[in-house]
This record gives sequence, structure tokens and C-alpha cells, in this order.
Amino acid sequence: MLHLTDKQLHTLLDAPAVQQVLEQAFLEFGQGQAAQQRRVRTQVGDTRLSTLGAVISGQQVAGAKIYTTVHGRFNFVIVLFDARSGQTLATLDAGAITQWRTAACSVLAAQRGANPQSRTLGVLGLGAQGTAHVQQFCQAFDLRRVLVWSPNVDQERCRKLELELDCGVPVRAARPDEIAVQADILVTASRSREPLFDGRTLKPGCFVAAVGSSLPTARELDDVCLQRAGKIIVEWGEQTLAEAGDLILAAADCGIQGKVSELSDWLQLERGQGYDAQGICVYKSVGVAIEDIAVAGLAYRRYQHGKMAQEAVAEHE
Repeated sequence: MLHLTDKQLHTLLDAPAVQQVLEQAFLEFGQGQAAQQRRVRTQVGDTRLSTLGAVISGQQVAGAKIYTTVHGRFNFVIVLFDARSGQTLATLDAGAITQWRTAACSVLAAQRGANPQSRTLGVLGLGAQGTAHVQQFCQAFDLRRVLVWSPNVDQERCRKLELELDCGVPVRAARPDEIAVQADILVTASRSREPLFDGRTLKPGCFVAAVGSSLPTARELDDVCLQRAGKIIVEWGEQTLAEAGDLILAAADCGIQGKVSELSDWLQLERGQGYDAQGICVYKSVGVAIEDIAVAGLAYRRYQHGKMAQEAVAEHE
């Protein structure tokens, strides 16, 4: 059986294509042409097994992501099927796909809810997810600078990551409170269990993408940030409202329920249509199955296309 590794997947995927296939998948989900399962977690001691799956009829794929979490370390695999025949198509490493799809969905949400003239991106947490967000946001917005924070990142480490070289935008290390004050778009991609910044310091019009946790016991955003939010965008309310500590742990006066919109509805807006110059827009991501399966299907199709092209060349040699 075909197996695609993370290394292969990084060569098969690019941000515009991933964003396009995810937008299509969420619109299909909103129209009832796709379905997904909520995450199921099973745990004994320090070992947790998580599973989530989706069927996307428009893209003719179905599948499931399965992963373990042991001592805070993740190992992922996706099983991909043909939705028409039921045939198993491939297995795929899912570390790369998780990076690509999470950042891509943040970008899609921000393209509707952030200031189209955003110039400063702030990123709190500079692991694989934080780095992926820097790269995709620098492609999607005309940024002038990127401010980053992580517990183990100073300006020297920041330079060694070569993000500035990759993105063509100055990248500087700063403290969370300094970043929150200045960011037009703020990404939280940490594993923090406590809020990372004071929501009062966010400037009006800020777009916040909170992607760091899907645990009901952890939160990166404080109540003030959520109180100030005019809109809270989630991938899928049924799953997010059961998993996202940012929302579950929020005080009642944050008015979460009355502010929530699902991504499948949000993506029907024109770019910039959801921007409120005086308000705060929050996108809370926990990661849902339709994202993984849509991007896995894209990677599989691209692999097969490349394989057929190589075979055609070989036949003519």
C-alpha cells in the first residue's frame, strides 16, 4: 500500500492549494455534501489514542486520522479511502498535514475577519504550528513585520530559524505583552494552560487566531479578550464547544453562545467583509477531521498525477 511521508507531503503541498481545498471542503460541509466525526479520545495512564474521521463526497475521499499522545508528544497517521468504491488509497503521515491545514484555516478565517491592510503579525508560540502560521500569513497579507515569542526563543534563536529569509519580512523576538499591543493579527500557538496576554491591551480591529490547544482544561485567551470579541469563529460548533478550554472556561458574561459562527458560514463572506475596525474577531481552532482528509486527498491526487507524468515520460524515452 502507498504510504506518503511527512517529507514527501511537504513537497506535494503549497499554501494556495491547501487553502483552496479547505475552503471547498468547508463549503461542502455547510451544504451537507460532507460529514465528519467528532474526536474520540481513549486513555490509559500516560498514553492517549485519538481518532477523528470525515467523508467528503465532492472530493471523492473518506478517511480517518489516528494519533497517539504520550508524554506530550504526538504521532499521527491518516488512512485515506476512495469514497465511491470504498477502496483504501493510501496511508499518510499527518504531522505535515496538521501544520499545513491548521495555518491554512487560520488564514482563511483572517481573510474575512482581519484588517485587509494588516501590517503586523504577532505569534505566541514558535513550534511547528507557529512557524507554519508565520509562513502562510506572510504570503497571504502584505505584512511589514512579524513579532514572535516562545519560551526558548530570543533574537539569536529567531535568526537561526531563518523565518525572515523565508518570508522576506523582518522577524523580531518580543514579550507577549509587547506583541499583543502591536499586532493587527495575533496567533496563539502555544501549549499554555493559562492566558498568554491581557485582552485589554489588544488594539481595536485585531484578529486573534487561537490554535494552541484542543483540551477543555487549557486556554490561551482571557475573559476580557472574549468579552471584547464581536465574533468568535469556530470550525464546527459541535466539536469546538466540547473541546476548547478558551470557550469552556470563559465566564458567563463573555456571551460566547451568542457570538459563535461556524467556519462553513464565515467562508461565504467576501474577503474583509467580517472586519470590524472597532471590535475584536476571534478564531478558535481545535482541528477537525474534514481538514485532515481534504488535505490528504489533495496530496494523494498530486502524488498520483506526478507518478503518471513520470510514467508517461518513461514510455517515450
